[in-house]
Amino acid sequence: MFHLRTCAAKLRPLTASQTVRTFSQNRPAAARTFGQVRGYTAPVAAEPFLSGTSSNYVEEMYYAWLENPKSVHKSWDIFFRNTNAGAPPGTAYQSPLPLSPGSLSAVARVQPLVEAQPNVDKLVEDHLAVQSLIRAYQIRGHHVAQLDPLGILDADLDSSVPADIISSTDKLGFYGLDESDLDKVFHLPTTTFIGGQESALPLREIIRRLEQMAYCQHIGVEFMFINDLEQCQWIRQKFETPGIMQFTNEEKRTLLARLVRSTRFEDFLQRKWSSEKRFGLEGCEVLIPALKTIIDKSSENGVDYVIMGMPHRGRLNVLANVIRKELEQIFCQFDSKLEAADEGSGDVKYHLGMYHRRINRVTDRNITLSLVANPSHLEAADPVVMGKTKAEQFYCGDTEGKKVMSILLHGDAAFAGQGIVYETFHLSDLPSYTTHGTVHVVVNNQIGFTTDPRMARSSPYPTDVARVVNAPIFHVNADDPEAVMYVCKVAAEWRSTFHKDVVVDLVCYRRNGHNEMDEPMFTQPLMYKQIRKQKPVLQKYAELLVSQGVVNQPEYEEEISKYDKICEEAFTRSKDEKILHIKHWLDSPWPGFFTLDGQPRSMTCPPTGLTEDILTHIGNVASSVPVENFTIHGGLSRILKTRGELVKNRTVDWALAEYMAFGSLLKEGIHIRLSGQDVERGTFSHRHHVLHDQNVDKKTCIPMNHLWPNQAPYTVCNSSLSEYGVLGFELGFAMASPNALVLWEAQFGDFHNTAQCIIDQFICPGQAKWVRQNGIVLLLPHGMEGMGPEHSSARPERFLQMCNDDPDVLPNLEEANFDINQLYDCNWIVVNCSTPGNFFHVLRRQILLPFRKPLIIFTPKSLLRHPEARTSFDEMLSGTHFQRVIPEDGLAAQNPANVRRLLFCTGKVYYDLTRERKARGMAEQVAITRIEQLSPFPFDLLLQEVRKYPNAELAWCQEEHKNQGYYDYVKPRLRTTISRAKPVWYAGRDPAAAPATGNKKTHLTELQRLLDTAFDLDAFKNFS
Repeated sequence: MFHLRTCAAKLRPLTASQTVRTFSQNRPAAARTFGQVRGYTAPVAAEPFLSGTSSNYVEEMYYAWLENPKSVHKSWDIFFRNTNAGAPPGTAYQSPLPLSPGSLSAVARVQPLVEAQPNVDKLVEDHLAVQSLIRAYQIRGHHVAQLDPLGILDADLDSSVPADIISSTDKLGFYGLDESDLDKVFHLPTTTFIGGQESALPLREIIRRLEQMAYCQHIGVEFMFINDLEQCQWIRQKFETPGIMQFTNEEKRTLLARLVRSTRFEDFLQRKWSSEKRFGLEGCEVLIPALKTIIDKSSENGVDYVIMGMPHRGRLNVLANVIRKELEQIFCQFDSKLEAADEGSGDVKYHLGMYHRRINRVTDRNITLSLVANPSHLEAADPVVMGKTKAEQFYCGDTEGKKVMSILLHGDAAFAGQGIVYETFHLSDLPSYTTHGTVHVVVNNQIGFTTDPRMARSSPYPTDVARVVNAPIFHVNADDPEAVMYVCKVAAEWRSTFHKDVVVDLVCYRRNGHNEMDEPMFTQPLMYKQIRKQKPVLQKYAELLVSQGVVNQPEYEEEISKYDKICEEAFTRSKDEKILHIKHWLDSPWPGFFTLDGQPRSMTCPPTGLTEDILTHIGNVASSVPVENFTIHGGLSRILKTRGELVKNRTVDWALAEYMAFGSLLKEGIHIRLSGQDVERGTFSHRHHVLHDQNVDKKTCIPMNHLWPNQAPYTVCNSSLSEYGVLGFELGFAMASPNALVLWEAQFGDFHNTAQCIIDQFICPGQAKWVRQNGIVLLLPHGMEGMGPEHSSARPERFLQMCNDDPDVLPNLEEANFDINQLYDCNWIVVNCSTPGNFFHVLRRQILLPFRKPLIIFTPKSLLRHPEARTSFDEMLSGTHFQRVIPEDGLAAQNPANVRRLLFCTGKVYYDLTRERKARGMAEQVAITRIEQLSPFPFDLLLQEVRKYPNAELAWCQEEHKNQGYYDYVKPRLRTTISRAKPVWYAGRDPAAAPATGNKKTHLTELQRLLDTAFDLDAFKNFS
């Protein structure tokens, strides 16, 4: 009888009074059932047609008919149409038509029976309407979710309810349904989980579950834009399944304890330092248990290193209660008498980072937490965190992001307003930049300083930027701690399952002004009237748990007094702290690189030259294809042949010099990462570090990775068309380890200005602010080539202006290791090499130094192929080193007393000067000295040069305009070098607003004019 009842159940119309259990697990995938129709007039047992022996056959026939009505005999087609129209099976059955003249009259008798039944099409339409209704809630249910804790603003800035969301029964008409359909039962599609174990529900219950259990309460889920069915189904299951958001009493008590710590920490700071800025978390205290939940769940899934980035709001609370920085170290920061012990300027307490390894108490596993230091420039730390995360994954072999992950915190106004957020998202899935998913947490306090969100963004939500990478977005009312915890748990599971980004939008409020001294009532009077009435989330949740009997009032009060006591004891200890050690707040320690007290292990640098065998070996690999059956472009064959000839002649050009610097460091175990736009080939088609097979798509070869059996890996990767994001990423990568050479190359030097924030806030002052050294290298193509104002200048004046040396003070030139001490004291190194050999040496020196400093290199364009820009192996052999200054070595140096003018220059203009000097026959009268290292300024070597030519007047020559380039940096330092005994004249272009002219003829005229000035020995006579 089981089969009989099953088949009858499928053919029987469903009614609201019946509880229909699922049978979908046993049916073929193609089977479909229709919705509500009228009931039978006779019980199943009275239908002799459905005997137990025939039910299997009927069932199979029915499934076949559902799939294709024409696949069964006409009589079966009529039978199934009749039963689905409501006829009892016995009545619905019609015997096959006889093959006789009376057949036509038989058809006439059958047809009225079918036509008399309700319209089958209407049943299908109702079923599809319910599917559309369910889908509408999945797509737009978040628009009506109760997200604002204050109840005064719609999180999506729109108070209207979407037309397809059933806010009242009259809106059923949108789907062709009406109130009478509410108690009809409909089978549920496979794209929803609201039924749980039930496969069909009344429409009224469907709507109730969609609204009250899944999409329209304190959680709003945006995910239907994701174009992956598996991911959408995963999210539906997490939010639609009945009863899935249950918490144990123990979990609730843990959540309460974390809320106590978060809230009472801010209360303690407010009591002790009410007039200090601290950018407290009041109004979003749930952030602390939210972060801890993400970390707990990630730790449970195998993560053992979490790298975090965040703005200033709530930073001290995160340091105290998530990272677990000692409270006394935080409290002592408020002491105005605290002395700074470390070198540098330091930074305010709510910008500092931290690194800490501890046991995760929930999972009982070790976990390392790093909070990256950041400036006030909101979101600027995003790509830095991503780069550091990528590096940590790289060094531990975590190719899938299972061990190391990142969490980024954002403010709502910054997340919507800062373009770097978009740039960072677009790195998230690129092969050489992906960190396999970041959890983004937005502290959405619905205001940006004083700006109303309705004036701050054009998008409905501040998180809409995340949609571009198919990241699901979970909006949640921050005054519902359990909803927040559930969403954070799902976010961590999403990242662990799919290794893609996910966003948690904590819709909250800001109880105080932008800082504790600010008056928000000036600009948001109504909002802050409501905030002052608002009960804190801790109080709300404690009252809820007390009412549920999870905790009692004394237990709750004991938890508060216990944490208050911890804070008071730490405050007492903090009074003993007299000295601030910024190194205790270091976010990226380099164990073993420095001494225990953070000092270099030596203050010397070994020679940077190599043996001839190594140079030859690298050169041979660089001029060949080290894999078989690989077809390269004919033009590239000629380039490699030219390289081979250079190696045979013991000479290198610019590309080969770079190759040899990289290759030798790889041999020494130094990982090299070169990133930027078009770096694999090189903007100027000179590098060719990635070879492409001309016959097989995506088949490539990187010869640099075929140099040595046990070499370090070489990573060269074309970046997205981004400077700000990619430079920040590479800076973060370089933070992770001192034993890597990380380089970012601008497509053209002037493009670095779109990454100016990273340069100004991180690279230039990073060590001074955060005692954090970094050895990143910036390769900036520079040179006046007549190519117009946009592709000429790397703006060297900007880098030189930010150098921290004093132009008016001559350092102690007799100091041991003067050059190394200079490098140690500077904030960054700025060079403009005029020879490939010196470029080779400065790259190797960057790693061989006993400390790390950012290196800014103005790289050439025309010199890449200039026949005179070559270096012999002899200048790169063992014992050789980088030349900070390249002195005159021609006829002028042989008889220095006869030299009438000493020209100082840097970079490409040297070749213009030597050509002009030769043409004028002035090799004995004019000496030319190249300053290769501009900062730190080589006072010692330049003093020797000036003394060598006692009768020469001094002039600085540059191809840049006078108000740009190097002149304003070099002149005062040269004057200090010679104790201001002589003037330093200028030979170069006149001041201008643009870096270069766009007219080729004007360019050549300007060049000739500066050359005329440089070699006219009477040019400055009237100025003396």
